[in-house]
Formats: sequence, structure tokens, C-alpha cells
Amino acid sequence: MFNRILLAVDGSENSLRSARYATELAEKFNGTIDVIYVVDSSTAKEDVLHATNKFEIEKKRKEKLKPMRELLEKSGTDFYTHVLHGEPGPEIVEFANENAIDCIVIGSRGLNELQSFILGSVSHKVAKRADCPVLIVK
Repeated sequence: MFNRILLAVDGSENSLRSARYATELAEKFNGTIDVIYVVDSSTAKEDVLHATNKFEIEKKRKEKLKPMRELLEKSGTDFYTHVLHGEPGPEIVEFANENAIDCIVIGSRGLNELQSFILGSVSHKVAKRADCPVLIVK
């Protein structure tokens, strides 16, 4: 049923919680996980301003993903990591729709009602536009 699972992460605690759910799904359905980390333009600019070279930027991004990688490695689940650039919502949806993903697992950012109304959340955008089921982990 869920042979190919997409796990959208940003290095937060919610992402780690989402990773636990994704590994449980992968184990239950003997699936694989595609881990996606999307670098938006403001994050990319900030990284460039605070880093001395591109290797430092790569190292910083890998550090953000380290807890997820450790969890997935410990579970023994096959996984692949992808770093994409752009706006997170559309990038996640595009990857999922173009790569025959069976389920997207994504964390909720916990915006209040006003923030959600004005900004929209990545998880909400993904749930509205993806062609597959989306599991939003609170």
C-alpha cells in the first residue's frame, strides 16, 4: 500500500516525530523512504551570509538532518536523502507527484489560526495539492 513514502523534514522536533511515523509505515508495508529537505531562498541567503564557504553550508545542512538519518539508519529502513531548492510546499508536491510517491509524511508547524490564515502552512499546501495521501504529524 505505502511502498514509497516521502518524508519532508526541516530539522525541527516536529520533523523528528514525523520521521518516527514514516519509519513505522515503512516497516509495516516494507517500503522505502525518500527524505526531502527544501532550502528556501531566505534560508539560502542566511546560510551564505553566515558561512565562510560552501562546505560549511553543506556541513550545517547535514547536521540539521543528522537526527533523522540516525533514526532511519537505526530502523534499518531503506531511505534516500534529497536536498531541493525553492518554496517548500510546491517543491514537496512536485517531487511527490513526479516520483510516484504513495504517501507523504510531514510535520505540522503549529501556527495559530491567524498565522495560518495569513501565511498558510507548508503542510496545508501539500495536503491540498498532492496526488497521494498526506499524513500530517502534530
